[in-house]
Amino acid sequence: MAVPKKRTSTLKKNIRKNIWKKKGSLAAFKAFSLAKSVYAGKSKSFLYDKKIFENY
Repeated sequence: MAVPKKRTSTLKKNIRKNIWKKKGSLAAFKAFSLAKSVYAGKSKSFLYDKKIFENY
């Protein structure tokens, strides 16, 4: 079984954590941006059934 030889430094741990958080933040921003464009009816790259959204 693989076991790390030395303890990971706090700096490296924080860098990895920040990269992980930034990826999630970017994905959330893109999803929100797409939702706004779909809601405004300006989306050209996202296909959806307009009948579903007529009641909203």
